[in-house]
Amino acid sequence: MARSDIIFLHAPSVYDFRKKPIFYGPVSDVIPSSPVFEMYPIGFMTISSHLEAAGFRTRIVNLAVQMLRDDRFDVEKRIKSLDADVFAIDLHWMPHVHGATEIARIVKKYHPDSKTEFGGLTSSYFWEELIKRPEVDMVMRGDTTEEPTVRLMAALQEGKDLSEVPNLVWKDAGGRVRNNGISHSLENLDDIRFDYGTMIKNVLRHMDIGGALPWYGWDKLPLTSVFTVRGCSLGCAECGGSGYANGKVVCRKAPAYRSPEKLAEDMDVIQSYLDTPIFIVGDLRQHSNGYAERFLKEVRERGIKNHVVAELFSGADDGYFSKLDRAFDGGWSIEFSPDSHDEEVRYALGKGYSNEEIEKSVESAFRNGCGRFDLFYMTGLPFQTRESAISSAKASRKLWGLVGKDDDLFIYNAPFAPFVDPGSRVFEEPGRWGYRFFARTLEEHKRLLENPSWKHVLSYETKWMDRDTIAETSYDAAIELATMEHGCSRISAETLELRKERTEVARSLMHRIDEIMTVRDETEREDRLWEIKAEGVRLMNSTVCDKNNLDWEAGSVWRNSPRIIAGLIRSYMR
Repeated sequence: MARSDIIFLHAPSVYDFRKKPIFYGPVSDVIPSSPVFEMYPIGFMTISSHLEAAGFRTRIVNLAVQMLRDDRFDVEKRIKSLDADVFAIDLHWMPHVHGATEIARIVKKYHPDSKTEFGGLTSSYFWEELIKRPEVDMVMRGDTTEEPTVRLMAALQEGKDLSEVPNLVWKDAGGRVRNNGISHSLENLDDIRFDYGTMIKNVLRHMDIGGALPWYGWDKLPLTSVFTVRGCSLGCAECGGSGYANGKVVCRKAPAYRSPEKLAEDMDVIQSYLDTPIFIVGDLRQHSNGYAERFLKEVRERGIKNHVVAELFSGADDGYFSKLDRAFDGGWSIEFSPDSHDEEVRYALGKGYSNEEIEKSVESAFRNGCGRFDLFYMTGLPFQTRESAISSAKASRKLWGLVGKDDDLFIYNAPFAPFVDPGSRVFEEPGRWGYRFFARTLEEHKRLLENPSWKHVLSYETKWMDRDTIAETSYDAAIELATMEHGCSRISAETLELRKERTEVARSLMHRIDEIMTVRDETEREDRLWEIKAEGVRLMNSTVCDKNNLDWEAGSVWRNSPRIIAGLIRSYMR
């Protein structure tokens, strides 16, 4: 197998989930990946692009996807077969703590002379705990670590001291921990290389499309993304990507934006490879209305034909939506996360817009040509009672009543799970927000992930809802939402009954696990958990909603082959 200078490894949430009787529940019903959380962060691609441009050979290996694709896939055999100076493992999202640290342990078992490096927001928060682990050699802190990683690889290759590599925490030859501090934090993102061609070239070099997939099924229904910003100007209490959290975790004093012109160029590059929807991460208006207008002017001039998905962080009007409609020839859609229809809860979180603004935004979007509008609510928020959570589901009737029956307004309601983001205001000041945590350290979160029921993986409960109530309310809200959807003639009676049946089966499975966990004999308890393993796997996706609604119409990677070849030729010419 070809040797690489650095290999990026993405682990499943729990290693090895195939060998554990786990009931995942609805923890990933509103994201593209499964409860295994097999989606790797976009940093894999951008860091790889910078390294490749500097002459280093990189590879992305998504172990989680390969484990999902094939029950017989041998993780240790694959890791043993790899060859690299550095194995970079992401611990960006907290639910990966179990899988990431276990994969690092396996890497050290077979490659004791190679370095293991951790990176991502969670790694940046828990760097002191991580670097003490024997399987971890280095932690790269920060949110713009492309160039620091290039400098790290150059220093390692040349045998130089690592003390000059910004943002790095490392162990010297004597095992002493050295912390270089966070000194590299870009003020804008225009120098970041953002090219899906890097991933495509990686696949061709190693003839391993399964290993490089961003998530399971991406090759059949690909979705791409571009980033307006790293950091955030908002301070939403529960969010680990908020301005408050960024200041605490990666020392970011202000958001770093990509210029509108560069952002449009990124989209142009994507459409040169793939006819696939492009998700714009971050509200275009977060910087300013002028930023949004510059961007929309640029995409009009470039003739972006791909379908585009834009985010809202607050309400929008006819003027904004009409500009989106004029800019995108391939159509456009909206994603909006009010989190709660209860204004008291939403205002407390830091989302300062009214229900009236939400309603007007939904109406205006479809009036101005919106192809689809996704709206997200959560259960388990600060100041949220059971009645408040259910009321969000009930409020969907009014929202659906504002638009035509053929308008694709999708409303989702899922638990705030499994963990509260480290670095968020809720995590840092739980008492102020009415939270009690079952895990604070990295190791405590790792142990929670070994629980067989998603309810007991939850890292928190609130003064308004304990764990049991959060779980029961999540199922009740799902049934209420489906009932509202049927009442608005958006789903059939048959579909309603199927949704209700699936939700109740999932609930009963959770109750059965509660009962099994009272069995004192460990062998009997394990045997009984394994008896319901298959049922848990069957309910792994679409537990409380129809996850197929999250899919976007797109040509598969295989249908895009001619465009990919043409894009690669243009890339080499550039």
